[in-house]
Amino acid sequence: MEPLSFQEYICSLDPATLPRVLRICSGVYFQGSVYEISGNECCLSTGDLLKVMAVALQKVICEDTKSGHTTELPPTFKGLFQPAPAPEPYPAPQGPLLKGSRQRGLTLHQVLGRWDGRPQPLLCPTISPHVLLLHPVYEVHAAMHLRRDVVKIPSTLEVDVKDVTEEAQHIHFAQPLLLSEVLGMEEALPTQAEILDGPAGPAIFESAWVPQLRRGQRLQLHGRSHDWRVLASAPGSGRHFLLSSAYQGRFRRRPRQFTRVQELAAGLRPGQQLRVVVTQDCEGWGDDVPPLGVGDRLEARGLQGNGPGTRLVCYRHGGEEEEEEGEELLLPLDLGGSFVEEACDSKKYGLAELLEQQPLPCEVRVVAADPGLERDALGALPALRLEACLDQPFLVGSFCEEPEEGFEIPPQWLDFSLLLSEGPVHPLAPCTRRSRVEELTEAFYYRLLAQLPGSPAPPPPRPPKPAQAGTGPGGRHPSAPRPLVPSPLPVSTRLAPPLPPLPALPRLSTPSRYSWRGPPGDAGCALPSLPGTESDSAEHDYETVDGNIEKTTRKMQAIFPF
Repeated sequence: MEPLSFQEYICSLDPATLPRVLRICSGVYFQGSVYEISGNECCLSTGDLLKVMAVALQKVICEDTKSGHTTELPPTFKGLFQPAPAPEPYPAPQGPLLKGSRQRGLTLHQVLGRWDGRPQPLLCPTISPHVLLLHPVYEVHAAMHLRRDVVKIPSTLEVDVKDVTEEAQHIHFAQPLLLSEVLGMEEALPTQAEILDGPAGPAIFESAWVPQLRRGQRLQLHGRSHDWRVLASAPGSGRHFLLSSAYQGRFRRRPRQFTRVQELAAGLRPGQQLRVVVTQDCEGWGDDVPPLGVGDRLEARGLQGNGPGTRLVCYRHGGEEEEEEGEELLLPLDLGGSFVEEACDSKKYGLAELLEQQPLPCEVRVVAADPGLERDALGALPALRLEACLDQPFLVGSFCEEPEEGFEIPPQWLDFSLLLSEGPVHPLAPCTRRSRVEELTEAFYYRLLAQLPGSPAPPPPRPPKPAQAGTGPGGRHPSAPRPLVPSPLPVSTRLAPPLPPLPALPRLSTPSRYSWRGPPGDAGCALPSLPGTESDSAEHDYETVDGNIEKTTRKMQAIFPF
């Protein structure tokens, strides 16, 4: 067939013959990098192929031949049409439109169903007493090569097309997929794929393989990973990590710290003791709650009561003398304080074993690096805070040029489009090494932290500070006289600059019964200790200034009397 305008072809198309394959004979391009306008495709190049899947009527432009006025009719228009003598230069209609149509009117869809490719003159008293011409506008749903979704093209797009359905039977329209869609197609894995568009948006991993996920790169997708992950941070360093459950490093527990009695109660676990040492004096609440002193050793045993009157039952151990007895305390949950766990645990744990015995969050130290990693970044950290477990699905992948170097991609966080290989896939090279520790970017870490259950909502923005009425910059009224600026003094009469203040001198206090030494290193022990040989009393509660400083101060005051 000869090329036709897209509008002419679609108007004469029989929907029963779909799908049809069309070739663009003369393309159209709207300048700019926008490929869609109002959801419709508006950029078609000469030679492109379209596979028309469906045609939907959008509207009908109704033209009054006498006045030239146009009206848009919706597809649900209920009026009836009658054939009318065609005005010049249109010939009188011939064919099925006149057969039987003088006895009764035709609906809008009946008129369009008998379309012969040209607008025909009609009468519709509902619209106008004059002769009308109908111009339908369709939305064409088509598939294109390397396009993920069905494209929507208006039939009025000014392109010429040619029907090539018969000679295009062998043509396959490759449909790209998102990595998140491949995640649910386990029957298609393992396979090879080509990246069409790399990940968009800011990076989430500080890893060398992430920048290689770019257009044209070929991947081997091995399958779905069944490992779970742990979100972790290195306190004081600003570094954040995602640990795989396949991580083979060994951990040692560090003592937990608590700032409220309520945190102590939350740290209780069935069948486990929780012993802590008080690291800060805490005033009591009358006769019911005695004060707590630095070095007091408490054993949290359980809760008593419910509601606002709930108390934590604790046993305060006596001193190191055997004759000193302990006492039972009932501490309110909203009582503040400072406590550190009294833990002596030198055992080395694997990740899964650690989480079975230690609730999150908790602090640990890596005492044995993962032997399967060339460089374990966690081994050099003094402490690691394990924050939460994540059960996010990952895909195991590798680059075709380095199939043994594997990595695991979270499609929900790192999605991109790719094209799966066609036909049977040869056996993939085995993936022998995988990344078990991924360092997160700071922005993604905080975004991920905000999505965890129980995360507090971000605070509302602070309102701008209102300016005082009638005041200008610096709080001075605009009409107030400017302050007089004194002229500079002669050199001989200028005052010397004031001396810098002396450093604050620490006050000495009577040492308490115990002093806190903090948790030791690898052993993870946190035990109170006696203060040693420090004196229990002092003649003064202050220190004297060094004699040389006093002499210097007196000389300066004699030279600059102020």
